Amino acid sequence: MSTSGSTTFQSTALGQPQPAASRRRWARLRSGLTRSRSWIHRHPRIRAPYRVLVAAAGLTIIVVGLILVPLPGPGWLIVFLGVAVLGTEFPAAHRLTQLVRRQAGRVRQWWRARQDRLGTRAGTSSAA
Repeated sequence: MSTSGSTTFQSTALGQPQPAASRRRWARLRSGLTRSRSWIHRHPRIRAPYRVLVAAAGLTIIVVGLILVPLPGPGWLIVFLGVAVLGTEFPAAHRLTQLVRRQAGRVRQWWRARQDRLGTRAGTSSAA
């Protein structure tokens, strides 16, 4: 909740604070995209070309990501972004995206726990 002169922050998935105004902007964008997608799905003549465009965009992003995999940079991240784009229209890609997100969350929790353990050990060994 925002009080006069202050901004409310909510923690994001990466642990950084996100201002309330930014959350509202994302919520408006998401609801607009949901409305436009439901409009597209109500019109069968538009639905098929839309799915073809989404498939082409997703596959293009995946191919670019696969080209970038051996190079330094975010190759696999771009591949997973392409799968997420495909997941907006295709259930199999959506399931794959959810699987990757769950695994990334587990890895993130493992990494944080590991950092906490290493930080605790370093603190106790320096005190001795």
